[in-house]
Amino acid sequence: MTTIARTHPSYARLALILGTLAAFGPLSIDMYLPALPTIAGEFGATTATIQQTLSAFFIGLALGQLFYGPISDRMGRRAPLLLGCAMYTAVSLGIVAAPSVGWLLGLRFLQALGSSAGVVIGRSVVRDLFDERESARMFSFLVLVMGIAPITAPLIGGQLLITFGWRAVFWVLAGFGVLCFLMVWLWLDESLPHARRTASGLGSVLRGYGALLADARYMGFALAGGLASAAMFAYISGSPFVFIELNSVPPAQFGLFFGANAFGLIVASQLNRWLLTRYASAQLLVVALSVTAGAALLLLVATLFGVGGFPLMLILLFVTIASTGMVGPNAMALALAPYGRRAGSASALLGATQFAAGALAGALVSVLANGTALPMTGVIALCGVGAWLFLHRLALRKSSALRLGAS
Repeated sequence: MTTIARTHPSYARLALILGTLAAFGPLSIDMYLPALPTIAGEFGATTATIQQTLSAFFIGLALGQLFYGPISDRMGRRAPLLLGCAMYTAVSLGIVAAPSVGWLLGLRFLQALGSSAGVVIGRSVVRDLFDERESARMFSFLVLVMGIAPITAPLIGGQLLITFGWRAVFWVLAGFGVLCFLMVWLWLDESLPHARRTASGLGSVLRGYGALLADARYMGFALAGGLASAAMFAYISGSPFVFIELNSVPPAQFGLFFGANAFGLIVASQLNRWLLTRYASAQLLVVALSVTAGAALLLLVATLFGVGGFPLMLILLFVTIASTGMVGPNAMALALAPYGRRAGSASALLGATQFAAGALAGALVSVLANGTALPMTGVIALCGVGAWLFLHRLALRKSSALRLGAS
C-alpha cells in the first residue's frame, strides 16, 4: 500500500479530486429540489409524481455502485471513473431536452448510474492508498464536502430556477460532469496496480458479494454506518412537514434550519480528523454512535411526552445529525480495512447498503405519516438504536482488537 504524506502536494490534489467526486450525489439530489413544483407544473404532473424522480435517482445510485465496484477491481480505477463521468455528462444534457415526466424519470435513473462511479470508486481509491487511520481522516474530508453541498446546492438551484428556468440546473450539472472528467483525466493517477487487480467473472463477483454479506464484522460496520446515515434521510424526508406545517417555520427560513444541521455535520467530521491523531477509529465510532443513539432516543421520548417543544427538538436533531459526521468516516474505514484487493466490491456493497437503508427510512416516514412529528422521530430513533446494536452485536463482537480501548 502506498501512503501519501499529508504534507505532500499530491495529497492536497487527491483530496480535492476525491472531494469533488464525492459531491456528485449531493449536488445531483439537492440542486434541483427547489425546481420540483415548477417541473410538475410544466409537465402537468403532481409534485408527488415528480418526487419519484428522486427515488429513481437513489435506486440508480445504489445499483450503479454494485456494478462499478467489481469493474474497478478488475480494470483499475481511472477507466470506470472516466466512463461514469462521461455518462453523467451526456445524460444531464439529455435531461435538458426531456419532453415528459417518463423521460425525466428514466434519465434521472441513468444519471445516477453515471454518478455512482464517482461515489464508489472515490472510496476505493482512498482504501488503495491509505491505512485504516488515514482512510478515516480522508473520509472525514469527504464528509466535509458532502456537508457543504446540501447547504449550497439548493441556493444555487433556486437562483438558476429564478433566472434561467429549471433546465439550467442540468446544464450546470453537465458542466460539473465535464469538470470531474477533466480532473480524473489530467490529475488522478491510477491507484490500483495490475498486480493487485482481480480477473474474476460474474460468478466470482457474486461469490465475493456473498462472502461480504456473510462477514459479520464487515456487515456490522456497514449496517452501523448505513443506519446512522438512514437517520439523516428520515430527517430530510420528515423535516419539511414537521418544521413548516407543525411548527410554522416560514418556507423561506427552512433552509436556515437545514443548513444549521449540515454545518454541525461538517464540524463533527473535521473534529473527527483531529481526534484520529489521538484515538483509534473504533474508539471514536463507539462514542459517536452512542451519542447518535442516545440523542435519537431522547428525541423520541420528548416527542411522545411533549417535553421541551420545538426548541428541544431542534437541539436533539442537531446532536443526532451532527454526530453522524463522526460515525460515517470511521465506519467506512473500519469496514474496508481488510479488503485491499476487493476494495471496489466492498465499497460498492457499503454504498448500496447506505442508500437502501436511507430509501427505506424515508419511505417509512411517509407510510407512517399521521399528522404529527412521531413518524420522523420514531424512524430516527429506530435507525440510531439499530446502528448501535449492529455495531456491538456484529462488528465489535467479531473483532476483539477493535473493542473500545484498542490502539
